[in-house]
Amino acid sequence: MSPSRARRPLPWLLLLLAPACAAQTAPPSKTTQAEKPAIADVSPPWEKRQSAAAGSEAPVPQGPPVLIRNATLMLATGKTIARGSILLDRGKIAAVSEGDLKAPEGARVIDGAGKFVTPGIIDTHSHLGVYPMLGAVGHSDGNEATSPVTPDAQTVDAFWPQDPGIERAVAGGVTTIQVLPGSANLVGGRAVTLKLRPALSPRQMHFPGAPDGLKMACGENPKRTYGGGRHTAPGTRMGNLAMQRRAFLDARKLEEDWVRYRSTEQQRTTDVRKKRAAYEAEVAAREEQKKKCADDPYLASCAEWKKSWDRPLDPPSPGEPTAPPSRDPAKETLIQAMQGKVLVHIHCYRADDMLAMLALADEVGFQVKSFHHALEAYKIRDVLAKRSISASTWADWWGFKMEAYDGIPENIALLQEAGAIPILHTDSEEGIQRMNQEASKALASGRRAGVALTDEDAIRWLTYNPAWALGIEKRVGTLEVGKDADVVLWDKHPFSVYASAEVVWIDGVTVHEKAKKGSPWSDFELGQDIGRPVPLLPGGAQ
Repeated sequence: MSPSRARRPLPWLLLLLAPACAAQTAPPSKTTQAEKPAIADVSPPWEKRQSAAAGSEAPVPQGPPVLIRNATLMLATGKTIARGSILLDRGKIAAVSEGDLKAPEGARVIDGAGKFVTPGIIDTHSHLGVYPMLGAVGHSDGNEATSPVTPDAQTVDAFWPQDPGIERAVAGGVTTIQVLPGSANLVGGRAVTLKLRPALSPRQMHFPGAPDGLKMACGENPKRTYGGGRHTAPGTRMGNLAMQRRAFLDARKLEEDWVRYRSTEQQRTTDVRKKRAAYEAEVAAREEQKKKCADDPYLASCAEWKKSWDRPLDPPSPGEPTAPPSRDPAKETLIQAMQGKVLVHIHCYRADDMLAMLALADEVGFQVKSFHHALEAYKIRDVLAKRSISASTWADWWGFKMEAYDGIPENIALLQEAGAIPILHTDSEEGIQRMNQEASKALASGRRAGVALTDEDAIRWLTYNPAWALGIEKRVGTLEVGKDADVVLWDKHPFSVYASAEVVWIDGVTVHEKAKKGSPWSDFELGQDIGRPVPLLPGGAQ
């Protein structure tokens, strides 16, 4: 306060009231309001990071509308339209119709006569970007094989967007992949789901809203890496389970610590709010009493009320908050897995290994979303169907080690027949280029065995079922109005060995066009002879 304002005479009314008010507790002012304790932020840290890559996706680029007419539309909903039209607009599937559709102004119109349209293919098991096609040690970032349990490792931190294999996968009709850590570890770390559009950062490729996955492994790989290679735990399958069990139980203890901390802080803030409310009510009551006595000085109760006006009344203190439990990203990942916010994907071949993992899941409290490789899934297809657990596997790759010995080419077909959720995956930077042919092989094997299968069943092994396993089935996986315009135009039936993806769109933007090859996506291939036209430098030099 300035000296001049301090000397300003008080209004006469205030002078009259001064003796009565001098000892009163002032009503809550702006200052006292600011002293109110804020409600403690007691959310556990893992709720603040729904996805390691969330919130940083690149905006969807806008392309002109695309109308494909006269094509066979394989919707992956169980229905095929023999002669239909599909409209892509503003990144979404805007219309699907039997017969023709009117082209919007400025639309690119494609005559799809003799051609086929499917949803973009999704690979649930890829190591592109962390084990790039180059196969060089310097680019090998798929296995954090320094400890058997590394749930805090994240593939999004190691993904190399310049992997030349990405463009080749798109040329095969693949639009989305889940990038997993390798299988050396019992708990390898977080997986990320990406849309395969050119970008400088994997976070710019992140599939919006897709939950992270958690890669786990059972069987030979972890015990061979640590027990056989280093004479450290785990050295057996029972060691595998023991270490996985311990990791989840340790994480559960941290979750319980957070529950206690949140309960304590919520009780503290509740108590403070109650005390603050009581304090403000008392202040308001005194003000009301004063007002009544000012209006009627002869009110009988005023004499009694005035005794309390002078009683000191201090605002309540918020008190000291308790210290939160220490952060532990590894345990937080496992907590999210137990809460179903991170989807569990487990590398397992043998039926008994898968059953052992299901027993562990029941014991410590997590759900398995998909068994990967799962060559013996056909032996427990009834269990997988009953529990709605998908099996991501190959058409006919088997026998490369003992636990992969009992695979059969009818595996996917038998899973389909049992009502389970079969998925065609690759685990290969080369196989991902021909996923349509792999599905065709599995389809043929099933039909030879007498299993009644439709082409639509096989399309779903490539599109809808993997979308379900990754938690993105509401966005992609079928040709339905409102879904993302991740679409493939095939020049022949996609299960023909002669078929190739003629045009591929992601979010309605052309990312591959067979007839118009441009410069490679990867800087690594610029200037190299990879069968593309080489731009001439000024003066005609190449």
